[in-house]
Amino acid sequence: MRFKVVSKYKKIVVLTGAGISAESGIETFRAKDGLWEKYKLEDVATLDGYQRDPELVLDFYNKRRQSFCLGENKPNAAHYALAELEQKFDGDFLLVTQNIDDLHEQAGSKSVIHMHGELLKVRCAKTNQVIPWAVDLTSDDFCTCCQYPLPLRPHIVWFGEMPIGLDIIYHHLAQADLFIAIGTSGTVYPAAGFVEEAKSAGADSIEVNLERNEHSHFDTILEGKASQLVPELVKNLLA
Repeated sequence: MRFKVVSKYKKIVVLTGAGISAESGIETFRAKDGLWEKYKLEDVATLDGYQRDPELVLDFYNKRRQSFCLGENKPNAAHYALAELEQKFDGDFLLVTQNIDDLHEQAGSKSVIHMHGELLKVRCAKTNQVIPWAVDLTSDDFCTCCQYPLPLRPHIVWFGEMPIGLDIIYHHLAQADLFIAIGTSGTVYPAAGFVEEAKSAGADSIEVNLERNEHSHFDTILEGKASQLVPELVKNLLA
């Protein structure tokens, strides 16, 4: 595959989804056997669920955090390739991820927005002060930013909540001349609309996915594993 070399671009936005982390062993919502299968999404991934049974929600995220902290999941070749692209690209680069893991950061990426939050952080529900957190979170853990301390909650964007950093993301999309989406379903908004935002600004668009989405609006579609295709894509862009 051949593409314009990266020097032809001035502003690149990359969106990554569950598909890139799945190759590092992190379960997706759609996994038929795993942690998600044992819980209902409305119980552990909504504010109502948290308010109804905070212990259940905390236990769910504690289990996921424990596996992260044990180092069971490592960045794969796609993560490292994106870090290399950012490092060697002289223009404006933004990596937006729907994933709550820190595999991009482990691989060396710097300019990252976690639009759905981060598992290794917690926050105050009132002030939104964010705190790094690598141990279990309990109902006895309170914020220190409020006059009357409140229980800390997972720094996760639950269904029905506003994704993080949308103003920054849309600002970059409006100026992008290359938009790349990797391992996303292309069905969940607002992220599903990012390609149209970028294309309306005149950007080229590339999608990397295991299977072709029949409703895809991308100029170029690459079918296969991200760990195989993304390094090749980056190599071509940097040629």
